[in-house]
Amino acid sequence: MLGKGGVGSGGGTKAPKPSFVSYVRPEEIHTNEKEVTEKEVTLHLLPGEQLLCEASTVLKYVQEDSCQRGVYGRLVCTDFKISFLGDEDSALDNGGETQFKNKIIGVNDVPLHCVDQIYGVFDEKKKPLSGQLKKYPEKLVIHCKDLRVLHFCLRYTKEEEVKRIVSGIIHHTQSTKLLKRLFLFSYAAAVHDTAADPRNCTVMFDTPKDWCWELERTKGSVKYKTVSVNEGYRVCDRLPAYFVVPTPLPEDDVKRFQGHGIPIWCWSCHNGSALLKMSALPKEQDDGALQIQKNFLHGIYKTIQRPPYEMVKTEDLSSNFLSLQEIQSAYCKFKQLFLIDNSSEFWDTDIKWFSLLESSSWLDIIRRCLKKAIEITECLEAQNMNVLLLEENASDLCCLLSSLVQVMMDAHCRTRTGFQSLIQKEWIMGGHSFLDRCNHLHQSDKEEVPVFLLFLDCVWQLVQQYPPAFEFTETYLTVLSDSLYIPIFSTFFFNSPHQKDTNMGRESLDAQSKPLTLLTVWDWSVQFEPKAQTLLRNPLYVEKPKLDKGQRKGSRFKHQRQLSLPLTQSKSSPKRGFFREETDHLIKNLLGKRISKLINSSDDLQDNSREFYDNWHSKPTDYHGLLLPHIEGPEIKVWAQRYLRWIPEAQILGGGRVATMGKLLEMMEEVQSLQERIEARHHRQEPVHAQAPSLLRNSARLSSLFPFALLQRHSAKPVLPTSGWKALGGEDDLAKREDEFVDLGDV
Repeated sequence: MLGKGGVGSGGGTKAPKPSFVSYVRPEEIHTNEKEVTEKEVTLHLLPGEQLLCEASTVLKYVQEDSCQRGVYGRLVCTDFKISFLGDEDSALDNGGETQFKNKIIGVNDVPLHCVDQIYGVFDEKKKPLSGQLKKYPEKLVIHCKDLRVLHFCLRYTKEEEVKRIVSGIIHHTQSTKLLKRLFLFSYAAAVHDTAADPRNCTVMFDTPKDWCWELERTKGSVKYKTVSVNEGYRVCDRLPAYFVVPTPLPEDDVKRFQGHGIPIWCWSCHNGSALLKMSALPKEQDDGALQIQKNFLHGIYKTIQRPPYEMVKTEDLSSNFLSLQEIQSAYCKFKQLFLIDNSSEFWDTDIKWFSLLESSSWLDIIRRCLKKAIEITECLEAQNMNVLLLEENASDLCCLLSSLVQVMMDAHCRTRTGFQSLIQKEWIMGGHSFLDRCNHLHQSDKEEVPVFLLFLDCVWQLVQQYPPAFEFTETYLTVLSDSLYIPIFSTFFFNSPHQKDTNMGRESLDAQSKPLTLLTVWDWSVQFEPKAQTLLRNPLYVEKPKLDKGQRKGSRFKHQRQLSLPLTQSKSSPKRGFFREETDHLIKNLLGKRISKLINSSDDLQDNSREFYDNWHSKPTDYHGLLLPHIEGPEIKVWAQRYLRWIPEAQILGGGRVATMGKLLEMMEEVQSLQERIEARHHRQEPVHAQAPSLLRNSARLSSLFPFALLQRHSAKPVLPTSGWKALGGEDDLAKREDEFVDLGDV
């Protein structure tokens, strides 16, 4: 039985209009089943948080078909969040108590900074809301930056309360703000002693000692030095107080153009080559000033290209790579695929999913970032060249590529502490404009570009291709992306270290005033209990074994052989050869030239990089060495956990990666138990039965998008999109077409 979806849009006789007309609203049907009563639920406020407005008798809809079911409660707006306070025991969208609770943000809370767009429904028509309203909507729809879609019915709410709550939400989520009026400062003023978690070993890079430690760790201290010329931000507001430059570079050169045109060290490779970045000099019209700049740059290049420094390859990211406008446009199209209002909309767009996904270009942008990172890696690793990344302010694409290269080349950056330290070094101290790029002040939509989210998506591609190489999980990356919009952490709410220090009172000359102290996002105990934090650590990760003195010499030679790949022609891996030779015909016939071109798109790697890429993939993977991602079209995937987690229809009960992980953990627990029994028998002791530290024991009952979706209600819709069934034909025709596909595959 096809039901409502059986009437397709692909031609044929129109379905007869229903003769029965109901004069009862769907909400009224459900309210007859249960009297509209509200159980008093306490509003939990953080220190410094204030209630601004509220409305009672609000119905929060369940995102399922057109059945307008839900739970009644209060909708409140504070200076930190929008919160729905309902009877959790009767909430239809809760399939069970979650074990992965965020202590700051509840399941029905949305931080004000996380609100993307607000819509009102007038006579069943959805319109965006902004400014002062003459007419107030009967329904409120909130699109969030974490891709949640929340629906609230206001038909049973008092008119004055509707005006107050709608106007309040619009004002506090859309109006331009002053930096000092952010909740960040209210919270900091209310919380005095914020002691850091002693287990947090993230290097903050706010002292010369931190930079010297990183130079020693990467063996870069011979050619590079830490400078304090910008201490107190005397030279430049954009640069951190301390950073690293080539040793022969005079400190006066740093002062000359306020830090522009200076090669700043990012990381050193094991062979001595280094990754550097430089912000462009200001554009000059005067010929004399232009000549001065050219002479200055000539002197800089001369300094960093003479021995003991390697040859330098410059990558001009402002002209030869992605633009910020491309990234912004692609993500705006991409996110619309996941902002689904109801189940019907999901199934209607399902048949166009691949064409919509490709037209957004988001996956192609990820592939281009990974490709560029491979090319930079090849220069550093195989050609033993320094690479200088050049960008206007060296604070967007420079941050992305320098971080991505280090994740691929440095196993330390694939540990949780190392990854957090990397973000501190390249993004926070590197001056990425989080305040503008996340549009926290709502001052300019043009400045809002998800560069950091693009970086996390690129890292996720590596995590899902090489899970044992990373100490952290995709869940860690997902909650990190969510933390961009939680304004109790200072990490992602400033444009530069100077802006942070100035506004936190650290540069104040008044001895009486005590500087504010803010939490760092890296203290995960603030958001999650220890049990929930276990989901941030990858149980399959194996630390690099520590070698004794007798082993080190030989092992180091082997390690160098694995990293320093010869630039000779090698045979393509069997997997790649099979994919290219055996399935090209099938791809072109079934998917068409458009997607076939995308699948073969890694061929546009430069010749040296192509050879380097093929050589590396033809050898076994060393999870503690260099990692190169697969960049062929099918290998670049959608980050399902982040983008699809709120859509019940996209979940697989007892399936997906979570089911695989659950089985692996069961096997690990069994092996561990056997080892303990053997050791106990050897020492004649009673075995201690250990339990695997995970929440995945009942993986057969968990959603594929665990831990964000546990036992969600699933739509009874079939897998095939019903809106296209009419065009596809009947069951016999479908079976016939399936046989044709099989025949094509056998050719």
